[in-house]
Amino acid sequence: MTFSRFFHVVEEGGGGGEETERLLASERHEPFVVVENMTASEANNRKGGDDVGVEIPDTAHQISSDSWFQVAFVLTTGINSAYVLGYSGTVMVPLGWIGGVVGLILATAISLYANSLVAKLHEFGGRRHIRYRDLAGFIYGRKAYHLTWGLQYVNLFMINCGFIILAGSALKAVYVLFRDDHIIKLPHCIAIAGLICAVFAIGIPHLSALGTWLAVSTILSLIYIVVAIVLSVRDGVKAPPRDYDIQGSSLSKLFTITGAAANLVFAFNTGMLPEIQATVRQPVVKNMMKALYFQFTAGVLPMYAVTFIGYWAYGSSTSTYLLNSVNGPLWVKALANVSAILQSVISLHIFASPTYEYMDTKFGVKGNPLALKNLTFRIMARGGYIAVSTLVSALLPFLGDFMSLTGAVSTFPLTFILANHMYYKAMNNKLNPLQKIWHWLNVVFFSLMSLAAAIAAVRLIALDSKNFHVFADM
Repeated sequence: MTFSRFFHVVEEGGGGGEETERLLASERHEPFVVVENMTASEANNRKGGDDVGVEIPDTAHQISSDSWFQVAFVLTTGINSAYVLGYSGTVMVPLGWIGGVVGLILATAISLYANSLVAKLHEFGGRRHIRYRDLAGFIYGRKAYHLTWGLQYVNLFMINCGFIILAGSALKAVYVLFRDDHIIKLPHCIAIAGLICAVFAIGIPHLSALGTWLAVSTILSLIYIVVAIVLSVRDGVKAPPRDYDIQGSSLSKLFTITGAAANLVFAFNTGMLPEIQATVRQPVVKNMMKALYFQFTAGVLPMYAVTFIGYWAYGSSTSTYLLNSVNGPLWVKALANVSAILQSVISLHIFASPTYEYMDTKFGVKGNPLALKNLTFRIMARGGYIAVSTLVSALLPFLGDFMSLTGAVSTFPLTFILANHMYYKAMNNKLNPLQKIWHWLNVVFFSLMSLAAAIAAVRLIALDSKNFHVFADM
């Protein structure tokens, strides 16, 4: 089958069918599996995926095994990760009360809508799309497959670098609480955090294996969120009137507000929804929608609370890591920071799982995760990935910059631009003219927002680069 024939099939069929999917699978150097021809072991790996005629590509990781409630906690873990300790400073300070509150509420609603579009396409065209790039490739073709994979990889890599920076910053905060001798600096703490992340990644073979760790993650999140809220309230009650004005010149305000918009997008979106949806049991769309409704209702409340209360307590002087602003007993602050460290390790594993799945599938890593061959591979592959992420994190430990740039260059395109256009393309014959115009307006608006946010993020990085050197001890 030639590539010209391939693109013709995609255009005419709105999805491509089995022949197109086999071509895409060969381009990815991955086997292609049809449900009716699966072996007993493959069928067990795909428990719940028993819809007749639904095609599922091969994967080394477990799919269709988790309840919607477990998937909801995976999503909620992402929203309430240690990143929430930065939103008071990176979202509220640049936007102020009105912009921050309205922006967070709008970002919640828009993100739920965009994610629901992607979730509804999970079984589009008679097959399950267990990877974001698979869905894009199925709808658009081979070039879109590679472009989406590149955007997603950048998105997840930068998010993971941010988690390592967070864990390193929290570790340094613990050290400073008890010894302020500057012997151990932030780059050292980032290196230690990276080592912990690597050990965890080697020990947990796939996303569904997190299991009990999701409960642990929830407890850890509650610890640092409750501590941050309680100590912020105590400080806010005692503090004199705060300054809530947006700081800087008119030009500076314009850039910081635009960058904060990227942080809003970053706060709610994973950029890996199909990979998470792949783990949910049938019916996959119905169960995923339950998980999304949970994520964007009950799941966002802790994030709202710590963001708003942190800003109320400290105003425009709020730190980009809230636990650096609070005052309280040493052991309480130490507990919150240790919780942030450990929760960042778990969250990083979630966002790194698509990369791990790619490596494991490409090199055929299946079977007992403790087998010497599989264990050795994970040590080399995942250890190498974390080592590179840790090096980049130590070189440029600017957490706010990471959030802004990630939201601009990858989260905006993946979550809003691509989601709206894929849905428009896939459901074109079922949409009325008004719905088509709506999706195109979303594509144009978020494309402009992505461009503006990227410019603002690059400017922010340039300014920080003048103030801080590489391997900075911030």
